[in-house]
Amino acid sequence: MPGRASYPVTFGIGIIMKSIGFLSFGHWSDTAGSATRSAADVLLQSIDLAVAAEDLGADGAYFRVHHFARQLASPFPLLAAVGAKTSRIEIGTGVIDMRYENPFYMVEDAGAADLIGGGRLQLGLSRGSPEQVIDGWRHFGFVPAAGQSDADMGRRHAEIFLDLLKGEGFAQPNPRPMFPNPPGLLRLEPFAAGLRDRIWWGSANNATAEWAARLGMNLQSSTLKADESGEPFHIQQAKQIRAYRAAWQAAGHARSPRVSVSRSIFPILDDRDRAYFGRGDSSDQIGIIDNMRAVFGRSYADEPEALIEQLRGDEAIAEADTLLLTVPNQLGVEYNAHLIEGLLRHVAPALGWR
Repeated sequence: MPGRASYPVTFGIGIIMKSIGFLSFGHWSDTAGSATRSAADVLLQSIDLAVAAEDLGADGAYFRVHHFARQLASPFPLLAAVGAKTSRIEIGTGVIDMRYENPFYMVEDAGAADLIGGGRLQLGLSRGSPEQVIDGWRHFGFVPAAGQSDADMGRRHAEIFLDLLKGEGFAQPNPRPMFPNPPGLLRLEPFAAGLRDRIWWGSANNATAEWAARLGMNLQSSTLKADESGEPFHIQQAKQIRAYRAAWQAAGHARSPRVSVSRSIFPILDDRDRAYFGRGDSSDQIGIIDNMRAVFGRSYADEPEALIEQLRGDEAIAEADTLLLTVPNQLGVEYNAHLIEGLLRHVAPALGWR
């Protein structure tokens, strides 16, 4: 398996080794101070940052998907390009909104991108979050079935996608095909062996985390979740992860699951870092998103010694095997590589993540 921490190494109750990657939302704007003035800037710089992160020893390059926005949207051309330009780093999403996806076409796109990258794709999916337009998925030709919500539709698309990734034949072959067929029912091609085990679900609450476990998906837990107990964000997130692992064990899956958490972590190493992020402590925030009371996790920004002590107290990071660093992509490739290197060199070793 590619990546430094494909199999978590544990000691006691905590996970020591971490697979560490970056997560980019791919913003662009033609404004002063932005290094990404256009969609072309974002796409090309995303590839360059993945190459730089691999050279620095990071383990993953992940990208968020938003439609109708000046952000990254169609992920598979970008994932394939990153796969062609790199050799080791995991390439993923966090997350693809399944309300907008045709699972059949998505299987073909994902299979092609995974084969180009040599089996390094790690696809994060979700039922989606509030988008830029009202019911944007309708413009893509999708409508929830009678009695179902758009969230139900997104989960149903994911279930179809997972089933198709098994690679089993289901389509009746034409008796007079243009090209010779293999015997039996046909499956979608190209088929990427092993991709089914590299699908993740981005969950905002405990119930959908347990649903993902039953379906055999890995878990992506972001910097926000439903406020289900009133406790600090990292404690609620740690409980979500434990509930997910218990549901996974109860489902009897043969392999071990993977769990990622996303964090904004900024080691302050020089005056430039201090100017961008040295604004003092941050804390959890409460807000309403998609009619849900949500708790938003804090950002971490400090000099390495202080940062190490703060991160030691984050229970959810301790529970996860994969850490995704949300990067300020509009500050450019060089600066984001500097942030990644700062964490890998000055923070991760002291915490036992390296």
